[in-house]
Amino acid sequence: MNRWRAIVFDLDDTLYLERDYVMSGFRAVAAWAEPHLKIPREQGFDELKKLFEQGARGTTFDQWLSAHDLFDPGLVQRLVALYREHEPSIAPFDGVAPLLRSLHETCCLGLLTDGLVAVQRRKLAALGLAEHFDVVVFSDEWGRDAWKPSPIPFNIVLERLQASGREVVYVGDNPQKDFSGARRVGMTTVRVRHPEGLYAQMEPLSPDHAPDLEITHVAALKEICAPCPSARAKQGVEAPRSVMCCDEGS
Repeated sequence: MNRWRAIVFDLDDTLYLERDYVMSGFRAVAAWAEPHLKIPREQGFDELKKLFEQGARGTTFDQWLSAHDLFDPGLVQRLVALYREHEPSIAPFDGVAPLLRSLHETCCLGLLTDGLVAVQRRKLAALGLAEHFDVVVFSDEWGRDAWKPSPIPFNIVLERLQASGREVVYVGDNPQKDFSGARRVGMTTVRVRHPEGLYAQMEPLSPDHAPDLEITHVAALKEICAPCPSARAKQGVEAPRSVMCCDEGS
């Protein structure tokens, strides 16, 4: 028996590297731009990638088109649509699928992710991980007000899992929005601070935004979410003091 009734995961930069999705989108845009804007595909991709690496966020296409004297708001919207609607070429972090399979043997698994629902659905399909989850919640289905850090999607996932917050751990990467909502519904929180994650350098805004635990790769969950105390003792695994097992609480 696992000490948790369920483990709920964020998607981007938790189960795969979000940067890979960005690059996949840039390749789709660059492929379209070659015949339509007469910008060679490889040149276009390299320029978009460079803007991203220089810190461009939300204005990448504006800057790119301006550099080619092609800026037009309608064209920017066309590129944004191409980016959002492309079929992503992405893969889970190494070991994620076996980890989910192993965890699923002892507890329920859920997925709770923000972002445009159609985009997030395509990401999940491309990753091939949907079969591992008992519950999948796309917060966008309840409108923008339901995006994290709102507690709304966390309550929805708890309702669908038929679990209380104290029985569930939420695993995410972004301290700006992933943990405060989860904490408000009583979940224990774990941050995956992957070195290449988009928010790896971001620090919590307040104690309420901080996770209970922090790891650098989701594979570490295998020890953190080890079975109940007796089995954990046999394995020599010591639970962090901030983590309470379901059968250890009052």
